Amino acid sequence: MLGRRHYRIKVLQALYAFFQGGESRVTVAEKNLLNSLDKVYELYYLQFSFLLEVIHFYKFRMEEAKTKFLPTPEEINPNYKLSENRLIFQLLENHQLNDQIVKYKVSWTEEQDLVRKVYQKLKESKELSQYLHSDVGTYREDQNFVERLFRKFIAKSTDLQFYFEEKNIFWEDDFEVAAVFVIKTIKLMSETFDAQDSLTGLLTKGQEVDPEDDRKFILELFRKTIMNSEESDKLIDERTRNWELERIALTDILLIKMALTELTHFSQIPVKVTMNEYIEISKQFSSHKSKLFINGILDKLVSDLTGENKIRKTGRGLMT
Repeated sequence: MLGRRHYRIKVLQALYAFFQGGESRVTVAEKNLLNSLDKVYELYYLQFSFLLEVIHFYKFRMEEAKTKFLPTPEEINPNYKLSENRLIFQLLENHQLNDQIVKYKVSWTEEQDLVRKVYQKLKESKELSQYLHSDVGTYREDQNFVERLFRKFIAKSTDLQFYFEEKNIFWEDDFEVAAVFVIKTIKLMSETFDAQDSLTGLLTKGQEVDPEDDRKFILELFRKTIMNSEESDKLIDERTRNWELERIALTDILLIKMALTELTHFSQIPVKVTMNEYIEISKQFSSHKSKLFINGILDKLVSDLTGENKIRKTGRGLMT
């Protein structure tokens, strides 16, 4: 489900912990790396679960309102459109989602205040009012509304994000990534999606996906960056004569080392892809000056190493 860029980010985080002395054994560091990747998938299912919990709370409050001492006509005869939303029903019935909720032991019983906050914002929103009073009544309308609901009231919930960050330190960076995949999943669902279908399968439909190949890429990038660390230091030092390595941010050094590893040890990855990926990642994890520094050093390294025949790509057009 995840893309190569996010895998690179996870490797960067693991390398940072390793070189900071957080874990001296490579095998343990690798295990932590793979565990952090599994946590992204867990967060994906947790966000779906929270969406369903909000809908459950909405239904509960709607039925509860009928029993008030003096219920309003609207409370006696509520609008059931959201509670009968077809996409929500598909999620509730989906075997994969239910299995994962059981696997991760998801329960929102102790977090009803958080659920209530999101419910209250939803209940008072113009989006809900427009949806409930619309006469369109199509699956597409149901789908579009669930997407808007999730995007506005869950993906942008600072309370929910803080809750997840408290649960796991890695989830500060993963929250938005998981939310993007939830939104994509919702948009890819259709009326024919049934209880047996895979949610994550929607994201990879038509693609050649090999989890073992992804795992190999992750571990190889991690291991080889460590194994070639001293050699990379020399290459970087030769091209930063006016800098002391100790003065360069560790994150910047690691990004360059990872890029060097890809350039010299991953023959199937085009040079341009490696360059673009690490420059993009530097925009997220480095300062503006660091981004320019990394870009400049990588340009020099590619030029020099190509001239020394140390970058060898096996496919046609992979050097550009």
